[in-house]
Amino acid sequence: MNAIEAIFLGIIQGLTEFLPISSTGHLTVAGKLMNLISDQNPERWTSFIAVIQLGTLLAILIYFWKDLWNITIEFLRDNIFKRKGFSEQSSHSKLGWYVIIGSIPVVIIGLGFKDIIEGAFTKNLYVIASSLIALGIILALAEKFGKFKKEMKDITWKDALIVGVAQSIALIPGSSRSGTTITAGLFIGLKRETAARFSFLLSVPAILGSGLLQFYESLEYIDSSGLISLIIATIASAVSGYLTIEFLLRFLKNNTTFIFVFYRIFIGLTIFVLLGINILNP
Repeated sequence: MNAIEAIFLGIIQGLTEFLPISSTGHLTVAGKLMNLISDQNPERWTSFIAVIQLGTLLAILIYFWKDLWNITIEFLRDNIFKRKGFSEQSSHSKLGWYVIIGSIPVVIIGLGFKDIIEGAFTKNLYVIASSLIALGIILALAEKFGKFKKEMKDITWKDALIVGVAQSIALIPGSSRSGTTITAGLFIGLKRETAARFSFLLSVPAILGSGLLQFYESLEYIDSSGLISLIIATIASAVSGYLTIEFLLRFLKNNTTFIFVFYRIFIGLTIFVLLGINILNP
């Protein structure tokens, strides 16, 4: 992988991690077209994807640093230094609990199905195309039946758990972490921008955990040239990721997610067509 390819893949990661259109799906299609995915060692591609996600994690940490700082400080204050009952805790402290609760499902399922996630199944373009279309339709249903009334202060532990379960569904390639969590947020009545904000905050533990674990496990596959490509791709994903967060939050203040529904269905059908005419190897 050369520097141009690394930058290109990093930009794709940053753009698609936060838009509800599946970063794994887009990166895998790009990797197939660029002949970067080995059927003999698919775990190398999984590791590459997980590591450059750390760039998008950096984008979240920078963009939401005030929120994350307040959540951390007030959570420690209300639960360790000056312990309070949950009902008496600040909104930021409660949000810290909701992030923890919402992270439990993806940790359990991620560790339980680790071998499958790292294997050939997650590179299967038929699975990716099907997930893109299916989750796009479900997002459309969320748009139709969502109430769009709840703000961050109205989130409950049950809401956090539902969105957390949805995040674990994103382990299916082509689903999209932001796509499944935003969709779940709309179903439980969150405003579109609020659903996106909670989705991004909830992604911090998942991206950090998977990124660091995969980085450790990928060390045996990385040589000096590979490390440079990883660094370049991670920086590119951080920059594009930050810009994408800013864009999506502004966009969802006054717009629906239907543009992403149509895009998901279009890309899913396109993948099926390319597979049918053997431009993409399954």
